Amino acid sequence: MDINKYFVELAIKWSNKWLKERAFEVNPDKDTKKFFITAAFMYPNGPIHIGHGRTYLIADIIARFKRLQGYNTLFPMGFHYTGTPIISMAEAIANGDRELIELFKDIYEVPESDIERMSDPLHLARYFHRISKETMCLFGLSIDWRREFTTIDPEFKSFIHWQFLKLHEKGLIEKGTHPVGWCPRHEMPVGMHDTKGDAEPEIGEFIAIFFKDKDNMVYPTATLRPETIFGVTNLWINPEETYVKIKTAEGSIWIIGEKAASRLKHQLNFVIIESIKGSSLVGMKVRNPITNEEILVLPAAFVDASFATGIVMSVPAHAPYDAIALEDMKNDPLYSDMISSIKPRIIIETNGKRIATAYEILKNMNIKSQNEKEKLDEATKAVYLLELQSGRMIQELYEIVPTPLENLRDFIKLNIAGKNVKEARENIRSYIITSGLGTSIYELLNKPVYCRCGTEIVVKILQDQWFINYGDNVWKDMAREWLKNMKIVPQESVAQFEATIDWLKRRACARTRGLGVPLPWDNRWIIESLSDSTIYMAFYTIIHKVREYGIDSSKLTKEFWDYVFLRQGSVEELSRSLNIPTGILEELNREFEYWYPLDVRVSGKDLIPNHLTFFVFNHVALFPRKLYPKGIVANGWVLIKQQKMSKSARNIIPLKKLITTYGSDVVRLLLALNAEVHQDENIDYDMLEKLCKNEYPQLLRALLDEITELFYKKESLRDEVNTIDRWFWNEFVYRIQNVVRALEEVRLRDAGISIYYDIRDLIRVYIGLVGTPNRKLLDAIKVWLGLINIYTPFIAEEIWSRTFADGMLANKVIEIPKEVDMDVLLAFRYADAIIDAVNNIVRATRRTQIRRVVIYVAPRSMQVIMRRILEEIGAGARPSEIIDKLSRELKVDKKGVASILKSLYNIATTVRDDIKEFYLKCRDADELELLMMAREYIVKKIRAEVEIYSAADDSVPDLGDKKKVALPLRPGIYVE
Repeated sequence: MDINKYFVELAIKWSNKWLKERAFEVNPDKDTKKFFITAAFMYPNGPIHIGHGRTYLIADIIARFKRLQGYNTLFPMGFHYTGTPIISMAEAIANGDRELIELFKDIYEVPESDIERMSDPLHLARYFHRISKETMCLFGLSIDWRREFTTIDPEFKSFIHWQFLKLHEKGLIEKGTHPVGWCPRHEMPVGMHDTKGDAEPEIGEFIAIFFKDKDNMVYPTATLRPETIFGVTNLWINPEETYVKIKTAEGSIWIIGEKAASRLKHQLNFVIIESIKGSSLVGMKVRNPITNEEILVLPAAFVDASFATGIVMSVPAHAPYDAIALEDMKNDPLYSDMISSIKPRIIIETNGKRIATAYEILKNMNIKSQNEKEKLDEATKAVYLLELQSGRMIQELYEIVPTPLENLRDFIKLNIAGKNVKEARENIRSYIITSGLGTSIYELLNKPVYCRCGTEIVVKILQDQWFINYGDNVWKDMAREWLKNMKIVPQESVAQFEATIDWLKRRACARTRGLGVPLPWDNRWIIESLSDSTIYMAFYTIIHKVREYGIDSSKLTKEFWDYVFLRQGSVEELSRSLNIPTGILEELNREFEYWYPLDVRVSGKDLIPNHLTFFVFNHVALFPRKLYPKGIVANGWVLIKQQKMSKSARNIIPLKKLITTYGSDVVRLLLALNAEVHQDENIDYDMLEKLCKNEYPQLLRALLDEITELFYKKESLRDEVNTIDRWFWNEFVYRIQNVVRALEEVRLRDAGISIYYDIRDLIRVYIGLVGTPNRKLLDAIKVWLGLINIYTPFIAEEIWSRTFADGMLANKVIEIPKEVDMDVLLAFRYADAIIDAVNNIVRATRRTQIRRVVIYVAPRSMQVIMRRILEEIGAGARPSEIIDKLSRELKVDKKGVASILKSLYNIATTVRDDIKEFYLKCRDADELELLMMAREYIVKKIRAEVEIYSAADDSVPDLGDKKKVALPLRPGIYVE
């Protein structure tokens, strides 16, 4: 049988058996510690793909590990129907979108009969829901499917109504005016799940500064860095684009990009007077409203006339794009005379240095042209970050910048000069706005972003919209404080969570279109998908019981949820009013309180700026502290040939296609071992061929053959224990403990590599050394199988059924040994180092064989000194400090011992880290005794006679003058 087909059939066999046996259905057990883990429920506008598979695999590995440790482990799953993506896709199908239909047919392998029915959004969602659930089962996800739900279920609707009513009561949901990402076609706010590629519209608040020409016409230049107004040398427009004159509601005449006007109409009230060519603006003179300097309007190809206002102020000393554009113009005979008087003005110093940072980075990055957009973007980010973090406005700014008004000069002296960039930015911004010299406008920082309907998203100032006020400072403080108590993986992402908490403000929480739950107080609005997915983990804990007892959704009132989740109100009164027995209500509350708080939440790292941070916010707002979530794992993406997966790139790999081609265990191993959890994982087809058709299936099949063969020979295993048996067991336990530590720290790749390669190699070496193993090997294999089950459960279950056959391995608790004899570990690790040294000698002397090896070990007195040196190095002491300290301790002249101490120091800094660690832990161990313990091991490894002596023993011969060179951790070795 084809080896991949074998693993495909193995997954079918055991996934069906687990479902039949209800292997992963769990209930509260007050005598067993619990573990509750969830992963972001999937959105069924397509089948589960390899990216989903990675996130769910991470959660499954953690869940299986906790079961192995004896935790009562709950891993549930639901499906997220909320929002516009499903509706947009159904509309595209109805409109005959050929590209989408081909994607469904060719990549997703949807039958044409089903595609025809997918103009119905619910048919589309339910089809992909069903396919994805079947794939999850076949993939080996250890899910309790009794708790499955969708976000359009009536029970879920009542749950979300409770959440929103509680937030509203607390004043955290409000109606008001706020900038939002907006789809002009459907006239509704949009978020991440409403856009193509799941791009969250990132709204930036710009200040449009009013430069004016001699006719009082306004040239509003939009910037995020108003503090650079003091260094403006000119304005930029795009001469190839069309601009328009507009008349604002206040009567002012502005010049802005025509494309910018089509976006700004959603924020400002104005009428377009006329269109003008951008080239006609070149050479116009405008006045800086702060410095009163007259400056030129100049052309630049890099200006995006659709972004913000389409007019950019030029600060060449501090903006790489401006600097390179100005340098290009100097070499253009059309403009060289016109701009000859323009000189970059340095207004910011960084780290005490006063340099034109833009020119410095252009030089360092060897940027020569405006066409080097990627490098210019990188340079711009670097300059902006450097100046924000370590920049200060120069102290004499008020002297070198023209300021005709005395009060403005005083303002600059007191509030801008010498201030850090962040403070200066806020101060000048406030001055410009209050003085009527500019206004706020909004733009998407990650423009262009497209709605799923294909319309480009704009920013709209939305009135009478419902918002969740994540800008509430008390709420922010609660979220920040709890974040410090959570285990976040990777730890480096904490800064991103903190930054998100800082910048979050009001967020539109409802839409006028899409599937989902209506607002409880206004059913014209549908709660959007990133607002109804923040605490649904609590819903998992009780939904199966609600169904089991047949509780109608009409009875799931606010008071019902108050009691179940918060134990508020009288259970007797609630029972009478809802006609639900008190025992059932109390059972629901106990079930919730048993599983909560959530122990780990797993989601992709792209959800940190929204869902994962909202998850923290909503929990701290709605639940008591003891029920706040404990941890988050934010995993990296899956890339296909270094590109993000997208429907437009047609590079989405459905998970079902992979696992029915290669087998679930093979794909699980690929996703687990290819990259660490926090890293992006790159997949290409050559890799699939190499790993999934060859290395991994052969490895797994070899495990089956090797373990079953060994088990069938169990009657011949030895009972007596020799030294090599002791070494194997201690080495095995030590490595297993490292695996456990890696799993606890969610270093799943490290743990997996050790399980499948290091431990297998250890067992093979051990069997090779002893021939007939000790019976203790069976104990090791039982533990090893438990760990294999975490990653590749199907082959593990198959091996278990053919060997130990004690129930199902899937939910077996296996005690993991912990006790390690460090002396034994040190003896054999040290022996390995000596074996390596002997082999190096043999290679260097080009010998074909050796007869005898004599090892001379340094005396104990020197070993004591070596341990002291290792301690001092660990404490960070320098060599000279170590020599001074030890010469005082030994009460000897440091000149007399400097040479030997330097030799010991050199050994201490080059010896293997594991040996150093064990050497310090085994303080009373003598190297002579250690090597005598491992002598048989050394003999078998080098296949020669081995003699071991103390270098201090005068009665033994000094062969090859090796006695006198013996030092701790570097014995004298004579080979013949």
